[in-house]
Amino acid sequence: MDQAPLVSIVTPCFNAGRFIARTIESVLAQDYPRIEYLAMDGGSTDETLAILQGYGDRVQYVSARDGGAADAINRGFLRSRGSIFGWLNADDTYLPGAVGAAVRALAAAPEAAVVYGEGLWIDERGAVLGRYPTVAPYDRSAFERECGLCQPAAFLRREAFAAVGMLDAGLQVAFDYDLWIRLSRQHQFVAIGGTLATSRMHRASKSLGQKRLMFQENMGILRRHYGYVPVNWVYGYLSFLHDGRDQYFEPLRHSAFVYLASLAAGSYYNCKHPGRYWREWFSRIGAPAWRRLRSSGEGGVGAAGGKRPE
Repeated sequence: MDQAPLVSIVTPCFNAGRFIARTIESVLAQDYPRIEYLAMDGGSTDETLAILQGYGDRVQYVSARDGGAADAINRGFLRSRGSIFGWLNADDTYLPGAVGAAVRALAAAPEAAVVYGEGLWIDERGAVLGRYPTVAPYDRSAFERECGLCQPAAFLRREAFAAVGMLDAGLQVAFDYDLWIRLSRQHQFVAIGGTLATSRMHRASKSLGQKRLMFQENMGILRRHYGYVPVNWVYGYLSFLHDGRDQYFEPLRHSAFVYLASLAAGSYYNCKHPGRYWREWFSRIGAPAWRRLRSSGEGGVGAAGGKRPE
């Protein structure tokens, strides 16, 4: 593979000493021959820097204050040179062969800007919790409901990422969801077979530890891009405000009172399309259809790219 394209991987990190060695090892263990690996540290005060230093020249790193994970990833991208780009949060991992599979998929689909595989949710110890609810084959309209793409299992062409303005550094949690939507309007995605990565679920991650912000950012993205926030997002958000459950380790606790409140709240969020929202809301009444609403917390976890521990 003398002409193999260079793949640049960026890991944003901040006080990530608990998991980052496993993340780094998963990159260094890839069998693909041309990987440029950069860690962008936000000024850690734990053992993160010592761990990075221990890898010598196998991992390039910069340690400086930044504006959050999205800003760190953007800075890493600008320092990188690869024609294929991906980022891997400091508590996630690639599975063996992930990078090579992505490169082959991009070579086979020159029209695609993004390729993605399956992902697994794992716990703090690395035990598998379940499959990420990946949408495959690719369906652009699925983004109107939630993020059906596991971020660490996705790889992008450099020019496409640059052309859409990289990540929105004003977002702290849902910047990957926002990116996929923007890319989907100009470029093709391709779902590929195989499980490429793991996404670690733990209470110190932003996805679960900053649940309110997660809902607010994801709902804001839906309003900005589609002008509509589906019932499951409004209901999930109000449920979180009502009982504080993280809706992953602590499943959403259904409440008829909260569902009723979601009619008024959803009408506010969807003031430009109240009729559409009311139809969706009323369609779920009868049988206990509202009880079958899948937790938006679960969908939001998927949408949340900002898992850098704080």
